[in-house]
Amino acid sequence: MRRPGRRLGAALTLGLASVLAMGSVVVDAHPAHADQVRDLQYWLNDYGFTQAWKTTKGKGVTIAVIDTGVDASVPELAGVVVGGTDVSGIGSSNGQTPVGEGSEHGTLVSSLLAGRGTGPGAGVIGVAPEASILAVSVAFGATSSPVSNDDQIAEAIRWAVDNGASVINMSLTRNTLDWPESWDDAFLYAFEHDVVVVAAAGNRGSGTTEVGAPATIPGVLTVAGVDRTKKASFDASSQGITISVAAPSEKLVGVVPGGGHVQWDGTSAAAPIVTGLVALVRAAYPKLDAAGVMDRVIATANANGHEVPSPIYGNGLINAAAAVTAKVPDSTSETPTELLKAWIHLHRRVNSVAEPEPDPSLETPIPAIADPVPPGPDLSAAWLPNPLTLTYVTVPLAVLAGFGILVMLFAIGVARYFKRIRRKS
Repeated sequence: MRRPGRRLGAALTLGLASVLAMGSVVVDAHPAHADQVRDLQYWLNDYGFTQAWKTTKGKGVTIAVIDTGVDASVPELAGVVVGGTDVSGIGSSNGQTPVGEGSEHGTLVSSLLAGRGTGPGAGVIGVAPEASILAVSVAFGATSSPVSNDDQIAEAIRWAVDNGASVINMSLTRNTLDWPESWDDAFLYAFEHDVVVVAAAGNRGSGTTEVGAPATIPGVLTVAGVDRTKKASFDASSQGITISVAAPSEKLVGVVPGGGHVQWDGTSAAAPIVTGLVALVRAAYPKLDAAGVMDRVIATANANGHEVPSPIYGNGLINAAAAVTAKVPDSTSETPTELLKAWIHLHRRVNSVAEPEPDPSLETPIPAIADPVPPGPDLSAAWLPNPLTLTYVTVPLAVLAGFGILVMLFAIGVARYFKRIRRKS
């Protein structure tokens, strides 16, 4: 349904089971006054970003947006995209040509993440407005790509790491709990290079009832969504035990390719808000490793009256101001690398490596030893008592013999007694 002067967003299904989600539009494509869009960005104040900007705006941090490509020509993204590539085989070499089904998605994500507005108080401003973006375009859905969906993701991650990204945003889901083995190496490559990977949990409204990969991969920072009242979003979020934190996922304003603004829903939008927060923490604490950055985001999350951790809110709602200023204990958690390696060892290596067949030529032969000669019969043993004969023969006979002797003595005594009586009489 379209409304006069408004643009319509739609749920985007990318690939066989890769999902990106958007929602309906309530913002004019060409606002009547400059500050209308900025007024609708409630999350900047409600989640502490405007306060956090007093400490940092993410300068010096490079974020890879693995998505449908980014239109860097829109005013809010001028100067934001510093590099890019296409791994789909159908986009432009700099990743700035939107491709695939829902091609506007990557531009929307980037504007929420690092948009710089169109002037003082005007246009979409991202949560990390001084961070830089690498645009990595992937193509899913009905668009025919010569590269498989899974291979595109693996290649995209490696390229992002090799080209200087310290944070990766993945507003997509495979819609399966598991993932291909090619992702094991790709994500390990990112983790071993101290890169934080942020992934969307997925949306029930798009058919994702529980989180799917990459949000299920150990070491990934997984983002769930909440509505304007900070309650779990039924349609614009899913649930699962791997959820790390929650962020707003409803009524979020973004920029589409070619310019213009839409309001959309989904953890696809919540993820870049958390990715931007990670960028702020990395800028504020440049010596902090990936595990420490993630711990800081998680430790400063607000439970907001809920019992956490939970499969709905994770460790709570993000708090940008606290994340960049609060005193947080040094991380004692396992690193993303350690977590993923442990999972791989348990679920991949042990099951896939067969026991080696023994090599007969390397075995030391064991010499045969003849059985010992059994001893000959001992005739004297037949006359000696043993425990069995003692119990069932010798002892009973001895008791019976003793009893007979007593009877005999008694009889003799009685006989002598009567003889004495007769003599006296």
